[in-house]
Amino acid sequence: MKRTAWALGLVGLLLPGVSLAANIFEKVGTFDGQFLKIGVGARAEGMGGAFVGVADDATSLFWNAAGIARIDPDKSELSLNHANWPADLSFDQVGYVFHVKRIPGAFGIHARSLSMAPMTETTAYQPDPDVGTGNTFDAGMMTAGVTYARSFTDKFSAGVTGNFIHEGLADLSQQTFAFDIGTLYDVGALGMKIGMAISNIGSQIKFIDREGRIPSIFRVGTSVSLMQRPEQHLIGSFEFSHPPDNSERINVGAEYAFHRYLYLRGGYNLNYDAEGVAGGVGFHFPVSVAGMADVDYSYTDMKDLGAAHRFSLKFQF
Repeated sequence: MKRTAWALGLVGLLLPGVSLAANIFEKVGTFDGQFLKIGVGARAEGMGGAFVGVADDATSLFWNAAGIARIDPDKSELSLNHANWPADLSFDQVGYVFHVKRIPGAFGIHARSLSMAPMTETTAYQPDPDVGTGNTFDAGMMTAGVTYARSFTDKFSAGVTGNFIHEGLADLSQQTFAFDIGTLYDVGALGMKIGMAISNIGSQIKFIDREGRIPSIFRVGTSVSLMQRPEQHLIGSFEFSHPPDNSERINVGAEYAFHRYLYLRGGYNLNYDAEGVAGGVGFHFPVSVAGMADVDYSYTDMKDLGAAHRFSLKFQF
């Protein structure tokens, strides 16, 4: 079993190079629902988005559904995430993971949205951007879903998520459904884990009279403990992803923990059009006799678009 796991890890490391060398045709701008690609959580994005092989908190509802099965069965987790996105857009997500007695595994619910402030409606005859017609309109995209995951052995877990997706512009809107699946396997050496997830498996979505597909994304990655001491912990992570409308991408990251209180993170997004270096910081502290909280911040260089700032709160109780 160990040899098989190491072989899978080696394939995961070699696959990006093979795929990149193949120079697969890019279909940029041919898929709808691009907001579904935006990463969730300051912790994960501070590690450069290399999180499918880490997946051990409530943000796993986005990255790898199997990860919520690793949360303490006696605890629940609430995760609140906000990102200041380029072009004055706001990205928000909330996730809640809980357990039900007599039912093995974990359940999760989540919702996330990309929204903008109301804009002034203008016409060819009323073009003033401050006055316009006197009316305003907005646009936004959101998705909400339910997740179930469980551990089938002490090393292997799997999960599935069902999502409802909505997009709106002024008085126009469209809806569809999609599914995510994920697995997580503990190799048993050096704290190594191998994660795999396929997100946004769904039907086409129609806006007015045009149909488009949503981007199904395949991710595979690993994480490994690089240092394990009573007062310090360092993990490294690597991820390969294949979006249907762009070239293959690689994410690498690391997280350093000091006394399980202070966390420093860094990472890099390779082969992305508008994302590069990333970094972040986090704090873990008690808020009650049985409750703990995490406050996290991350920065992602968006190149010509500026920067994305993410803020996260997590409560475990």
